[in-house]
Amino acid sequence: MYKVKVNDQFLFEIEYNESTLLVNGDPIQLDLSTLSNRGTHVLYQNKSFNTEIVELNKTDKTCKVKVNGNIYQISIEDQFDALLKQLGLDNLTANKVSEIKAPMPGLVLKVLVEENAQVKKGDNLLILEAMKMENILKSSTDGVVKKVLINQGDKVEKNQILVQFK
Repeated sequence: MYKVKVNDQFLFEIEYNESTLLVNGDPIQLDLSTLSNRGTHVLYQNKSFNTEIVELNKTDKTCKVKVNGNIYQISIEDQFDALLKQLGLDNLTANKVSEIKAPMPGLVLKVLVEENAQVKKGDNLLILEAMKMENILKSSTDGVVKKVLINQGDKVEKNQILVQFK
């Protein structure tokens, strides 16, 4: 069984048993015709739908599907995802970063965050000058700054811890 969420609003349970497609326990009949490797024509209850996969992320099990010109965001959860969630192991693959390290030796030109600051993925943390170039180090995750271990004007070495997250 699959749990399919559409636009973070509508939830459907989908099963496929012995050539019967069940949606929320009810059998449905679809007439499908493949148009391309990403497009399909669907007839359902005497209505015609042109569908196309616009974007597919197999890792996150999400996709964007265009149906008759309207785009829908879809996420899929299978029985294994449900089991991992039930066991509390569903977020093991989350990208948890606890610290930012210097990618190269250099000079800290400016520190843009302070302790207890809330940061989002992609936010600027500091400016590091290395090889006569200014490099803006950005947060690779959402989080809260636990400690800033450097100050403006500090010289840093490669892999030195610069910022720690809670």
